[in-house]
Parts: sequence; structure tokens; C-alpha cells
Amino acid sequence: MMKKNITSLLCPALFVIASVLAMPVLAADVAVASAQDNSATGSAGAGATNKMEILRQKLSADKRLVVADNMNLTDSEAKAFWPIYDAYQQDLYKINLRMVKVINDYALAYNKGAVLNDTAKKLLDESIAIELAEAQLKQSYVPKLGKALPAAKVARYIQIENKIRAIIRYELAGAIPLVE
Repeated sequence: MMKKNITSLLCPALFVIASVLAMPVLAADVAVASAQDNSATGSAGAGATNKMEILRQKLSADKRLVVADNMNLTDSEAKAFWPIYDAYQQDLYKINLRMVKVINDYALAYNKGAVLNDTAKKLLDESIAIELAEAQLKQSYVPKLGKALPAAKVARYIQIENKIRAIIRYELAGAIPLVE
């Protein structure tokens, strides 16, 4: 059986990460890759990048809207919550960049054939470190959120973030093949 190139399998999952998590660097990379794929058919790369950026902005706004629609914030809660939300998203962005790097590194290793044990260990260690960093980030924001919102709304916000992350992880799990 011929092994499929993991890069082509990951493009849809990476796009989900780029758009849902509003990662402009990844969105640009995916747009460039898409533009390179389309260059043979004469598609304009600049147009693809602009469309990707517009889509990324829309999906970022949609995420914010989903949070707003599900939080039922009072005016005073909203005034205190949104700056914390924005700061959390910026910190989460840094973690997302690490996740993208691990996925990209895995794709490169996978495309070369059987993944070497040393490479697998390095990727596994970084994947676990990313999961821990995300948990620590949430933990560090709970007290900040607790100063702005009642505990039930803090829990609700963390649930919303967890559900969004679960969707992304589901998409990634479907696109990333097991190590061989």
C-alpha cells in the first residue's frame, strides 16, 4: 500500500486551527501552500492570501460571537470580561503556534518514512508540554476571570473554550495518521 503524503491530509485540519483559533501566521502559510498548489492552474496567490485573511477574521469574530451569545453577560460583566478574553486569546495563540510547529514537524518526519524513535520521543514530549501549557494557562486565567465574573460564568466560559478546542482536536485526530 502506498503511503499518502501527510501534508495534503493535514491542510484541512490546519485550516481549521488557523481559522477557528485566528492564527494569522498559519492562515498565511496555508494560503501560500494553497496558492502554490493552484499555481499550475494559474490562480493568483495574492487573492488566495487576502481571501484567507478575510475568512480568518470572520471566523475569529464568529468565535467571539459564539462566546458572547453563550455567556449572557451583563454590561458591567462584559466590560470586565472582554479584555481578559482578548488577553487569553493572545496567550492561547502562542500555544497554538507551538502546536502547529509540532504538527508540521511530524508531517515532515512522517513524509520521510518510518518516524525515528528519537524524533517520536521529541514530538511526544513537546505535545505533552503543549497540553500542560494549555492547562496551566487556563488555571492562571481562572482567578482573573473570577474577579470579573461569578464562578458559574467562569466555569461556563472555560467549558465553551474546551468545546471549541475539542472540535479542533477531533479534526486533527481525523487528519493525522498514527506513527509508523
